[in-house]
Amino acid sequence: MGMSPNLAIVVDGKKFMWDGQLYESTGDAVGAADLYQKDNFETQVVAEDGKFLVYTRRLVKEVIVTAQ
Repeated sequence: MGMSPNLAIVVDGKKFMWDGQLYESTGDAVGAADLYQKDNFETQVVAEDGKFLVYTRRLVKEVIVTAQ
């Protein structure tokens, strides 16, 4: 496969990192993006050469340290 996705993209001045996966459908990519969002990430889904890529960026919130 000759495709070499960008490891990072910038959207609205914010840097997003590729999650390393190639998704076959929009649904698969959006499903993965939803899981990232539940884990406090911003996401971007990008279509490239018939595949779908998910880029993530951790949301910066106030830091709360919890002992497990």
